[in-house]
Order: sequence, then structure tokens, then C-alpha cells
Amino acid sequence: IELDDVTYTIVFNACAKLCNDRAMKIGKELLAKMPENYRNNDIVSTSAIDMLMKFGDVESAERVFRSIKAKNIITYGAMVKGYVGNEMFEKALDLFEQIDIELGDVTYTI
Repeated sequence: IELDDVTYTIVFNACAKLCNDRAMKIGKELLAKMPENYRNNDIVSTSAIDMLMKFGDVESAERVFRSIKAKNIITYGAMVKGYVGNEMFEKALDLFEQIDIELGDVTYTI
């Protein structure tokens, strides 16, 4: 069975919520096997970033973030929130200052 973008997003979100050894194994394996065409899908990539940040795997989340060609406020928000969740407040502020798109009210509450 070939997975679609919705399935990847749902499984990444489930793994992020569980955040146990089994979820980490499944989530990271799924990400490693994910076809290239889904890596440029901002929804799939954002859910992968959220999952990795919740696992505490900041380096992998940063790799996924760097690989996204067309970043948007949602992908930036996931990274900023992930840095805050991992108590990397300086990195969160540094990235926030790099955002070159119009910010909404929600962004300021992340």
C-alpha cells in the first residue's frame, strides 16, 4: 500500500502525541522512508517537525526545516514552538527574527 500525505500527517501526529519509544521508532522509520515528493509538502513536513521536536530530536527537525523550499508561517511556527518546547529560547528568538512574512496574532502567542 502506498501512503498519501494525509496518512503521513496523521501518523506523525499520533507519534508526537504518544512520544514513547515505539512512537519514536515508527515515526523516524516512516520519515526515513518517505518519498521525496512529500518532503516539499508543508503540511507533512510541519507535522514531521512537530513530531521530531516532541521527541527532543532538534537536529533532525532542523534538517527537515532546512529541506523545505517554500517555508510559510506554519513551518516557522512549528520550529519556534519546538525550540521553546526544548527550552532553546535563544534559537526560538533568532528564528523568529528571521521570519520574513507577515505575522498574524496566532504567531505572537506561540
